[in-house]
Amino acid sequence: MSGQIKRREFLKKSAVLSAATVLGNSVVPGLAFSKNAVDIAVVKGQNYFNTTLKAVELLGGMEKFVPPRANVAILANPAGNNPGTFTKPEIVQAVIQMCKGAGANKIRCIGWLPLINWQNTGLKKIIDSEGVDLEITDAEDESLFKSVPVPKGVSLKEAWIIKTLDQYDVLINVPIIKEHSGNNFSGTMKNLMGLNSPQSDQTFHCKDWTLLRDDIQHLDQCIADLNTVIHPNLCVVDATIFLASNGPFGPGKLNKPLKVIAGTDRVAIETYCAGLFGYQSGDIMVIRKAREHGLGEMDLSRINIKEVEI
Repeated sequence: MSGQIKRREFLKKSAVLSAATVLGNSVVPGLAFSKNAVDIAVVKGQNYFNTTLKAVELLGGMEKFVPPRANVAILANPAGNNPGTFTKPEIVQAVIQMCKGAGANKIRCIGWLPLINWQNTGLKKIIDSEGVDLEITDAEDESLFKSVPVPKGVSLKEAWIIKTLDQYDVLINVPIIKEHSGNNFSGTMKNLMGLNSPQSDQTFHCKDWTLLRDDIQHLDQCIADLNTVIHPNLCVVDATIFLASNGPFGPGKLNKPLKVIAGTDRVAIETYCAGLFGYQSGDIMVIRKAREHGLGEMDLSRINIKEVEI
């Protein structure tokens, strides 16, 4: 790409290098945290567009994560159209506008879920109104995914990642947290399965899948393993109104913290978000597995969390 920055190698960097490069200070256990920088920003309010803007502003602004002329991929969650099951369009719109303001070259929302999902959730309308592209990878065409070794994988030794991911300089993960029947909790880390071929789903789900502990542990281990080879530059999490039962598609009970959470440490973000369900971090197996991989910090007392209400 002439005139553009050198692409970050999402699928090659270690978690330590990724965190240090993005934040300029560590979000990885064993390294010192900055005393001044905000590690996780939490903003509460009724206007989700404005709370998203404020959350990223508290981290230092989108310019901290999106260099001029960068190509940006945004991974939202359009899986389901019941309340509390999909990323709010206003949050995605705010992320897009901030990327534009930072001088991004190309901005695209990506994934393999079909167009109808994007339409039914209102995300397609927002994407079109912002004049950016929606890149949907045909989930049935395995040639559109590439094999990526998972050297640190305990259960997952090979991932099948959307090929076009390596065309982007920046990956912004924009999930919604929600209850999930498979492993109790879906958030930043599980959302990255939206980049992995659904045809390899049998790798994540044991044969004759059940909700017994061994099968859930295998799924959570695979999710944690996947997160060792894909490192979002920024996570902007929808914790405004989310499904607290009968997930991931609902309908079900809704929790309404009205919060947007932004940061780069997926383990710390998941730990904070688990608390919104009433869980302790140790209750969520994928958080423990990711911590064992050194992907982030479970002890929230060791990081700087800035919470505001607007």
